[in-house]
Amino acid sequence: MLKFKFLAACCAVILFTSSAFLVIREDRTVTKKKTVKLFNGKDLTGWKINGTEKWYAEKGELICESGPDKEYGYLTTDKFYKDFDLSLKFKQEANGNSGVFFRSTVEGTKVAGWQVEVAPPNHDTGGVYESYGREWLVKIPDEKEGFLKMGEWNTLRIRVVGPKVQTWLNGNAMVDFDDAKIGAANGSIALQIHSGGGIKVRWKDLILEEL
Repeated sequence: MLKFKFLAACCAVILFTSSAFLVIREDRTVTKKKTVKLFNGKDLTGWKINGTEKWYAEKGELICESGPDKEYGYLTTDKFYKDFDLSLKFKQEANGNSGVFFRSTVEGTKVAGWQVEVAPPNHDTGGVYESYGREWLVKIPDEKEGFLKMGEWNTLRIRVVGPKVQTWLNGNAMVDFDDAKIGAANGSIALQIHSGGGIKVRWKDLILEEL
């Protein structure tokens, strides 16, 4: 009788443990995030060129260069991404004035949306700018300007959920704020070439998690 009770107790523990495991597995399945490789390393599939500036793939990198018109240019994702966590690497050549737009739309070369700045040293890389609107929403304080490595590979992370925007540069927190206008918007991810000419930026490892 005693042996039977002991076996019954063991079975109860096993059943309880199995149920808990199943609950954990089901929870993980429900909350699993979808990872998207925005750039395939070979060509511009999934992107649209806006303007006359140069965009091309080379040796696993996505490269943007100023063209003869020296105007603004944008490379936009075909798909809209509202809530996401995006990580990418960039290397600036020449003056490196560029940016990563989110929840944005482009007509011709006029963009509506928000830019995480990619710029030369001491020009607010990691800050957030609203084009054709309120302009700078958050600039970078002087003590954070040294996180940019000009002419080397930098890692930029952008997380946008509802009205909250957060950015990191090379693992360092840059901005963290809420904005109702951003919260109500939707649109593409876009890379920018600034006007003025002489710009060349290399990009790679553009990985996005849809949230």
